[in-house]
Amino acid sequence: MIKSGFVAIIGKPNVGKSSLLNKLIGEKIAITSPTPETTRNRILGALTTNEYQIIFVDTPGMGKNFNLLSKKLTEVSKASMDDNDVIYYVVDRKYHESQKEVIEYFKEHQLKVFLVINKIDLMKTKEIDEIIISYMNLYDFQAFVPVSSITGQNLDKLIELTLKELPEDGLLFPEDFVSNQTERMRMMELIREKILLHTKEEIPHSVAVVIENIFYNEELDQYDVYADILVEKSSQKQILIGKNGEKIKTIGTAARLDINKTLKTKVHLVLWVKVKKDWRNDERMLTNLGIGEDY
Repeated sequence: MIKSGFVAIIGKPNVGKSSLLNKLIGEKIAITSPTPETTRNRILGALTTNEYQIIFVDTPGMGKNFNLLSKKLTEVSKASMDDNDVIYYVVDRKYHESQKEVIEYFKEHQLKVFLVINKIDLMKTKEIDEIIISYMNLYDFQAFVPVSSITGQNLDKLIELTLKELPEDGLLFPEDFVSNQTERMRMMELIREKILLHTKEEIPHSVAVVIENIFYNEELDQYDVYADILVEKSSQKQILIGKNGEKIKTIGTAARLDINKTLKTKVHLVLWVKVKKDWRNDERMLTNLGIGEDY
């Protein structure tokens, strides 16, 4: 019987949770960017071998609740801590008082938590030690594991320690299962990733992507993908389109190339920018976008 279980990856925004998931899986299933609230859903990623199957659960960052969207994202993160065999609490700096609530949650529910110190490729040994010391007396962590989601340093050690905490339950998903994301959702996310990477601070939080139609073009052996980019203000629409349409053209080209590479699918991408005022506080809109749901 092989070992298997669920591992939730949680932490504050921008600590590298999605990058860590992608590196562990060995495939890009979660988008990444320097922008908080990049991850908006609970994404599953499976690492399966002949000896074990680990289902990693990537979650939105645990930040402040500025609107209904950010509130839902925080709720998803908290819910993801339950019903998992292990939790990776990912940090990249010393303890701050703003983390008190999550530490108290660990204590209240007696969770198995690994403190994963990420981005050590950017740190000196003294800095890593200071981070570990700042958390040492806060909770009875299973282990303190410094890693790099960029270089992969110490990820083998993290897996080794994790397996000691997992039961022998057999496969939880079929051997070929990689992620719960559909190709449609992965396309939407890859488009949004390119928007985050190519726009300024004003745009990222207020943008959403909806794929309206996908048609297979038999003559060109490609998929024609029609997607709407939603923003909250006309000024944001102008920024996204750019002078003479240059910005949206750049975003579209980058997204198309990444979709071709990641999904191994040839696509022709058509993007439209639309204004949907205050969509982040619109319950129906968030539901339609699948915010807070599993992909």
